[in-house]
Amino acid sequence: MELHLVLVLLLLAAAAHPIAFANAGAAGNATTTTYIVFMDPARLPAAGHAAHLQSLAIDPDRHLLYSYSAAAHGFAAALLPHHLPLLRASPGVLQVVPDEVFDLHTTRTPEFLGLLSPAYQPAIHGFEAATHDVVIGVLDTGVWPESPSFAGGDLPPPPARWKGVCEAGVDFSPSVCGRKLVGARSFSRGLRAANGGGGGGARAGVGRKGFVSARDRDGHGTHTATTAAGAVVANASLLGYATGTARGMAPGARVAAYKVCWPEGCLGSDILAGIDAAVADGVGVLSLSLGGGSAPYFRDTVAVGAFGAAAAGVFVACSAGNSGPSGATVANSAPWVATVGAGTLDRDFPAYVTLPTGARLAGVSLYAGPSPSPRPAMLPLVYGGGGDNASRLCLSGTLDPAAVRGKIVLCDRGVNARVEKGAVVKAAGGAGMVLANTAASGEELVADSHLLPAVAVGKLAGDKIREYASRRAAGGAGAPMAMLSFGGTVLGVQPSPVVAAFSSRGPNTVVPEILKPDMIGPGVNILAGWSGVAGPTGLVKDGRRTHFNIISGTSMSCPHISGVAALLKAAHPEWSPAAIKSALMTTAYTVDNTNSSLRDAAGGLLATPFAFGAGHVDPQKALSPGLLYDISTKDYVSFLCSLNYTTPHIQVITKMSNITCPRKFRPGDLNYPSFSVVFKKKSKHVMRFRREVTNVGPAMSVYNVKVSGPASVSVKVTPAKLVFNKVGQKQRYYVTFASTVDASNAKPDFGWISWMSSQHVVRSPIAYTWKI
Repeated sequence: MELHLVLVLLLLAAAAHPIAFANAGAAGNATTTTYIVFMDPARLPAAGHAAHLQSLAIDPDRHLLYSYSAAAHGFAAALLPHHLPLLRASPGVLQVVPDEVFDLHTTRTPEFLGLLSPAYQPAIHGFEAATHDVVIGVLDTGVWPESPSFAGGDLPPPPARWKGVCEAGVDFSPSVCGRKLVGARSFSRGLRAANGGGGGGARAGVGRKGFVSARDRDGHGTHTATTAAGAVVANASLLGYATGTARGMAPGARVAAYKVCWPEGCLGSDILAGIDAAVADGVGVLSLSLGGGSAPYFRDTVAVGAFGAAAAGVFVACSAGNSGPSGATVANSAPWVATVGAGTLDRDFPAYVTLPTGARLAGVSLYAGPSPSPRPAMLPLVYGGGGDNASRLCLSGTLDPAAVRGKIVLCDRGVNARVEKGAVVKAAGGAGMVLANTAASGEELVADSHLLPAVAVGKLAGDKIREYASRRAAGGAGAPMAMLSFGGTVLGVQPSPVVAAFSSRGPNTVVPEILKPDMIGPGVNILAGWSGVAGPTGLVKDGRRTHFNIISGTSMSCPHISGVAALLKAAHPEWSPAAIKSALMTTAYTVDNTNSSLRDAAGGLLATPFAFGAGHVDPQKALSPGLLYDISTKDYVSFLCSLNYTTPHIQVITKMSNITCPRKFRPGDLNYPSFSVVFKKKSKHVMRFRREVTNVGPAMSVYNVKVSGPASVSVKVTPAKLVFNKVGQKQRYYVTFASTVDASNAKPDFGWISWMSSQHVVRSPIAYTWKI
């Protein structure tokens, strides 16, 4: 629960388990629950969804929340119990599902990604004007339009095909939009219905000031939007940290903000409305730094909406989630979505904890206020300043002011938010804080702009400090002491990138034959724009204000990929969303800046494709991938058929009236840029898959295959050579995987298939798992 934006426990639990909110208000004292109703497109009533409800004696003015048409076919409504059998028996209704709560998955990155390298600049300038025609839609907490990152500069007018609008609302005038921020809308009917506001469409009452407005009072939405496509801003920093020029991944692209997340959470009905509007408005890329639990795709609101967007040619990037390092935690696992994990940058904010023993233990901090003493000095150190284990976590109300006043307090990481721990220590009179990782976070260091002097340290350093504090306190050899000091901003940190411990991991629990996440991008200590009414900690008591903030999460890595996708879309407008994702995946790298394999921050060991997918995104190489794995809507239908979904379930996702399933198709047969081979008892441990690649490199190209991997699986690729004579030519190849080990003793393992020419390496990761 250390997301930058922490939801209440009820909402976090709801994200993992779809729930319906009961409320009174739509019909006297009767209880209504919000549902999303999916319709067969062939049976859509000519008069619309309101007429359909009226035909069932359901008052649309009182119950209808949204009608969907661009990304999905159906509507959302706050319904009474007796409405459900009427709807489910109604011709044309495919599925009725309860609304669901999702949660947010909470600058040097252009340089780190190579976007500013001399070798890359000519390529960028060649299509910079084309990025002006790409609009990135960001579904999040809204936007702070006055941020300098939304300055329009010399941008031309928005593309003629753009149909988006800037909606007037509380503290939000349409005039705040311009040539950079070209759209801003808010969606809260689902949330208001869940909170007791009933239906009533746009005429429903507002629960609090600012509800019907796209203005970002949190900061998360502004941060993600400016990460993706913020304008160039000189002398940007967070209170002096990370000083430099801030810019988004695609500074020439446009931004449209769709506010679907509120302090109480992000409702599926509102998210689907946002996706639906974004597709109708004409976005080219969608960025969603939010997610829920694992569910079949026909019950996953984001998956359904994303399919409609992808079918319309929109690239959709979603965060993988912040539930790592535990396995099988990845969210947003649909194959038509780019699922993004998080890695570190080569920039750090060093800080130190010095003990009287002479030990100087390194950590990180973004503290920018006065020191606990006029000059660095030893102060008393206390661990468990409340007499119980809860006080070691520095939970609210657990610290005894008499025990911690004027002292540095050692707090274990976990349970409550990192910045909240600092606020708890300050409220109790503490002079400073050391925030020490436990095994769950390992050596991952995430910097925060605490309200008091504070240093975050990894588990190893934390264990040394814990042992020192406990030994001195128990031995009566005098009070334990410590000194905090701060080192500013440091560049060129090695090793980097490292997979963030919080980044959610595979395997994919919805469809194990699809490897997720797809890739990782920068997601730790990211500088980007911020709201003008929120402090850098996001805490109510934080009165500081800044144009930029540094936060972490897969929420931050997702918009990096969205921005890079906008660059690729501008450079290659003929590429499909699947082709863009293929280019990003097959050119990703898996070595750090010391030329060693990527490591996992959780334990310092080598990371695997369950953590980083195909690897860390490389925008330069993605511009020219050589070969592409493309996927059509028909291919996705075959994939859905292979999951044994019913025809109505497939229609919910695809919006198609007529579904024809092939006789032979397995989930692993989808033309995906990666492989997830699941050996099952019935398969006799031999699996054979087909792939098709499209030549987008030189017309005359020859590729030879290279296979690497464990001894536990033999791999045969046929043919071993692919010869292309023209651009756009397609070639098929087949891969046979044969397990050579006893399944009862086998553990997940990994390998690679690489197609190599004189100019390109097209690489696909392979994950092997055994199910008895």
